[in-house]
Amino acid sequence: MSTAFPKAHFRHTAASAVVPFYLYAAFSFLISAALLLVNSPAFREHYFHPHTLALTHLMALGWGTMVILGASHQLVPVLTERPLYSMRLAHLSFILAALGIPLLVYGFYVFDMGWPAKWGGRLILLSVLVYLVNLLKSTGRGREMNVHAVFIITATGWLFLTAFLGLTLVYNFTYPFLPKETLEYLPLHAHAGILGWFLLLVTGVGSRLIPMFLISKYQHNRLLWVIYAGINGGLLLYLLSFFIFPGLPFMYPGAVILISFGLFVFYLSGVYRARIRKQVDEPMKVSLLSVAMMLLPILLLLLLAGWRYSGTTHARYTLLYGFVIFFGWITAIILGMTFKTLPFIIWNKIYHEKAGRVKTPNPKDLYSEMLFNAMALTYLAGFLCAGAGIFGEGWLLLRLGAGLLLLSAILYNLNIWKTCLHKPLV
Repeated sequence: MSTAFPKAHFRHTAASAVVPFYLYAAFSFLISAALLLVNSPAFREHYFHPHTLALTHLMALGWGTMVILGASHQLVPVLTERPLYSMRLAHLSFILAALGIPLLVYGFYVFDMGWPAKWGGRLILLSVLVYLVNLLKSTGRGREMNVHAVFIITATGWLFLTAFLGLTLVYNFTYPFLPKETLEYLPLHAHAGILGWFLLLVTGVGSRLIPMFLISKYQHNRLLWVIYAGINGGLLLYLLSFFIFPGLPFMYPGAVILISFGLFVFYLSGVYRARIRKQVDEPMKVSLLSVAMMLLPILLLLLLAGWRYSGTTHARYTLLYGFVIFFGWITAIILGMTFKTLPFIIWNKIYHEKAGRVKTPNPKDLYSEMLFNAMALTYLAGFLCAGAGIFGEGWLLLRLGAGLLLLSAILYNLNIWKTCLHKPLV
């Protein structure tokens, strides 16, 4: 029986610190797909529509962030070769986020910036702070600070800044104290999260997990440090342009980030060419597809930046930009990576003590490949239909795509529960 991760590293993190994040995220994806179907008329409006704001934050926090937080509790011990610092902090970060996310989403949905949104934002900020403390304590106990750990720590710092800015904007609705209107600060809040948290985190984690799953010995840490500097440098340049040089087009920092993405693709191509495992399974194919999907929002961002600099507004393409990020790039990598990580977590919980003494199933036997393939097909069809509907203002096509995405989310949830409820065979 072959496994993707060294068993000794993973026995230190109990499944109870990881699995709840996956289950919460799966349910969030299901609710998000249902909201997309029910509230698709909101996509005819401005991107600041309350229902669109609610859906965006549910996808960003309940779906993308919760999976990442859970998975990182398992990955950090691999990077540091030390156990997770505190299981209690891991549980606490989950509880705080699990309570805060629905409050914040509800506040946006009904556009009540009173106690629901404020308490939601506070709890989420506290959750990120608890997670950051646990992460710093865990990585600080490792033998050395490797490049992947630095990616994760820095990305979490951007996540904390994103959550802080978000809570600040929520307060600014009821107690205006910022020099500009809240809408003016939304790009700053959004890109700190999209580029600083998601892009930096996915790049750092992907550069570790993809070689691991492909069994590739390719290494180029110097290139990873260049990518790290490029993403952070481009984002810092954007912050400078926002506060100090407001006339500076975003195309310049965007170009730096685009080059960094190109270097990441070059790194992964080296990983792929040097792989020992020649046959790539379906979850890995979906994960690799997500890398290609990263290019679309970056190009859209450059296009939107050029239009904004010229004084032109295209709200529809801003909606498309958000859609391809959360329902495209982020969703694709989660759909693929879930079934490369969660089955092993459950396998380790059930069979770790029995491995080597009796015959045990492979981690991939814990989920249904038929359900996964059906989920992947309906997801791709739904993403393409909904994206085309937003792009061409074809609202019936958008509804069709949303329906397919909902079906994909149902299949994903069924497979998640099948994996988590697996009973010992020996």
